[in-house]
Amino acid sequence: MFGDVEGAKSFYGDVLGWTFGESSSEYGNYTQAYAAGKAVAAVVPPMPGQEGQSQWCLYLASPDAAATAARIREHGGEVLMEPMQVGDFGTMCLGRDPGGVVFGVWQAGVHEGFEAPPEQPGAFCWAEVYTREPGKSDAFFPAVFGYTAKQMEGEAMDFRMFNVGDDTVLGRMKMGEEFPPEVPAYINVYFTVDDCDGAVARATGHGGVLRFGPMDTPFGRFAALSDPQGASFSVIDVTRTQGEIPQISDVP
Repeated sequence: MFGDVEGAKSFYGDVLGWTFGESSSEYGNYTQAYAAGKAVAAVVPPMPGQEGQSQWCLYLASPDAAATAARIREHGGEVLMEPMQVGDFGTMCLGRDPGGVVFGVWQAGVHEGFEAPPEQPGAFCWAEVYTREPGKSDAFFPAVFGYTAKQMEGEAMDFRMFNVGDDTVLGRMKMGEEFPPEVPAYINVYFTVDDCDGAVARATGHGGVLRFGPMDTPFGRFAALSDPQGASFSVIDVTRTQGEIPQISDVP
């Protein structure tokens, strides 16, 4: 959601190489973003009452948005927007976990979601829940979405991974003192790039702010950024890996 949709299109078009479809006034000026012709995201103006800081919202798939909304409430979360059918595209709702993390829920109709594979430059690749209250998120997301969990071992960080079957679909990072107190809990989305440093240079050259990195990890070289409107996101080159993957243990 962006206060300046045209500005967002210009920025992400330059940084990630996205192209954009026609704005749909029937659906709140929803504009689909594409990488190599495949859907990877969408940009929309804020909904009435949501005219705050621009931000990315990750939608988690559900076979029944109404049932998921009920589970959100049952497990201490808040439903910010009740399930709403969007034509024949699908049904959406917005929720917030007990630690303040806002997310979307999407029950697919003809629009199933991401079309590009995560390794394609410009595609959505990964996301992490950033929270100061990891215990709340660790209980909430598996209860609502049926995830199993694994913990990454390491003294330097508190990091958990949520799985659907054998597929790891979401991470959870505890926010430390490096995050100013005014930064709320949020979900950080990662987009794939073929050159992390080049993407950072393009982003900062177009008014973005480098928050962290670039840094080499066993999963790729990544950097955390804010766009000119204040929306947080990360870029990652998954082909450039360094170091050993930390030990991972199952969570009972």
